[in-house]
Amino acid sequence: MAAPVSVAEMVTPPMSAARAAAIAADFDLRALPADFLANPYPVYALLRETDPVRQLPDGSWFLTRHSDLMAVYRDAQTFSSDKKVEFAPKYNQPPFGSDTAPSPLYEHHTTSLVFNDPPLHTRVRKLIMGALTRRAIAEMEPGLVALVDHLLQVIESRSGGDLIEDFAAAIPVEVIGNLLGVPQADRGPLRQWSLAILGALEPALTAQQQEAGNRSVQDMLAYLKGLVAERRRRPGDPEHDVLTRLIQGEAAGEKLSEPELLHNCIFLLNAGHETTTNLIGNALILLQEYPAAREQLLADMARHCGDAAALEDVLTLAIDECLRFESSNQLGNRRATRPASVGGVQLPAGALVTLCIGAANRDPALFANPEQLDLRRDNNRHLAFGFGIHQCAGLSLARLEGRIAVGRFLQRFPGYQLTQAPTRGGRARFRGFLRAPFRVA
Repeated sequence: MAAPVSVAEMVTPPMSAARAAAIAADFDLRALPADFLANPYPVYALLRETDPVRQLPDGSWFLTRHSDLMAVYRDAQTFSSDKKVEFAPKYNQPPFGSDTAPSPLYEHHTTSLVFNDPPLHTRVRKLIMGALTRRAIAEMEPGLVALVDHLLQVIESRSGGDLIEDFAAAIPVEVIGNLLGVPQADRGPLRQWSLAILGALEPALTAQQQEAGNRSVQDMLAYLKGLVAERRRRPGDPEHDVLTRLIQGEAAGEKLSEPELLHNCIFLLNAGHETTTNLIGNALILLQEYPAAREQLLADMARHCGDAAALEDVLTLAIDECLRFESSNQLGNRRATRPASVGGVQLPAGALVTLCIGAANRDPALFANPEQLDLRRDNNRHLAFGFGIHQCAGLSLARLEGRIAVGRFLQRFPGYQLTQAPTRGGRARFRGFLRAPFRVA
């Protein structure tokens, strides 16, 4: 009779040293096996130790050390975020696109904030950050608390539900929808559009993934054209409405073209939704996988329940550790604009570089006991939000969402339990879950 599977094994299946070595020996981002996607960290550890600047079969380079990622992040002139060269052969294949008629996915990803260099990156980021000030984010907290408490009330009435669909995914959709002023009745398709478009960033794509991504870009553009036209007629408050701010910024010398405006709205909806969904979902599932850490966190929360500032500090440390341990975004990409040296390895001009955030966040050169989930870890210099000029513009908002969502969930349901194995998204770049059924005690 087989031994029962523990919650930890149910969430993250163990990988033998021999299996990790076999995957590492033939490591190829375009052909990743299912057991790697379920648990990539043993392979990352082996690559980081033995081949930290690894050339892959397609000629690109895969970086796994924290120090090497930091060197690339710090040198934005040498390591470009512009993806026009890299994405052209990936997306502009018939029937989706061509050299003369770029695909919707190509047009979107090569116009959005994250995949551009200055000056476009600078213009768009400046406009967005103007609506994400510390004061503006603080003013969002009461509405966020009310939203989370409403979701928890529904979950309690049903004695459980799904950690992703009923909770983690429902929060950022509302927050980003509010920031852009998307009417409540129009928010239904946002999650599926987001999953399809960001899923098309995976290293290897099927024809079905390309088709779904292209169709989702077209559908989002069609919707946003109407939303932008309405906002031009009836502007919102630019202090809180990012879309109004982007539109009005055009009159202040920061003019965005119509495609730039529309595609960066898509970017905001997708980036703010997918990564924060994964942050909240990963954190709550990690606390199931590591019950001792959950009990310690609950004890720390109870100890500081009467001190709002101290409780915030406890939860902020916990959220940052969950981000380090299971980064929502595992991979980043750059292209060398000139010959460069990284980690003692010479890279030629034009080299495509993948930054493995998931590996860097468990680098023992920077983190003590990196394979241990330590929710009291201080001075946590993880790279889940990136670093440098492309550091996530919404990181303070994401931390707020994570802190409120996880903190209030634990206060309401300290004994929640998964009822079956959660379903992972099956992706290398964005690490999270699609479903996670649970019950409340």
